[in-house]
Amino acid sequence: MNHRTTRRRLLTGTALALTAGLALAGCGDSDNGKDSPSGDAAKKPELKVSGAYIPAPAMADMAGGFFTVTNKGAADKLVGASSPLAGSVTLHATVGSTMKERKSFDVPANGELAFSRGGNHIMLEKLKHKPEQGDKVEVTLRFEKSKPITVEVPVKAATYNPASASDQRSDSTSDTKHDPSDTKPHSTTDKHSSH
Repeated sequence: MNHRTTRRRLLTGTALALTAGLALAGCGDSDNGKDSPSGDAAKKPELKVSGAYIPAPAMADMAGGFFTVTNKGAADKLVGASSPLAGSVTLHATVGSTMKERKSFDVPANGELAFSRGGNHIMLEKLKHKPEQGDKVEVTLRFEKSKPITVEVPVKAATYNPASASDQRSDSTSDTKHDPSDTKPHSTTDKHSSH
């Protein structure tokens, strides 16, 4: 072997070693859990809707709806709702005695978003017909990151309030039979049929 061939092989070997070292270093830097399947799972919201109800409305063209969104994952945002019963469904917050329409509500990571009497709620407007106590109303909630969740919301007595023990007792002693599906949680992983 002459001097030129030895030098060329040495330079080629060094270049290959440097390239391999940089490639391995690059792989090591990016593998910090962010790209792994378990890292992705931790970044996704895990939403469930429970406690949904609509008090029997006094007006023929408008009704309010209440529910709780529980999140066991990353933060998300409720960005809208719809229902085949209503021409439009809007999101509202009540602060003091003032009701204000909102474009979205944050669903905190590992937390809850509550829609309850005197607070956050949905308004079903331009109703196609007035729902009566005992009816079920389909409502679809849309989120920024999660798939939509469709809930069959029971229509309760106009005075129903789950936060009040006396309302719960009067509701349970009425002639209305308890339907376990009223309290069935719905999640973003449930399969929903199209209607």
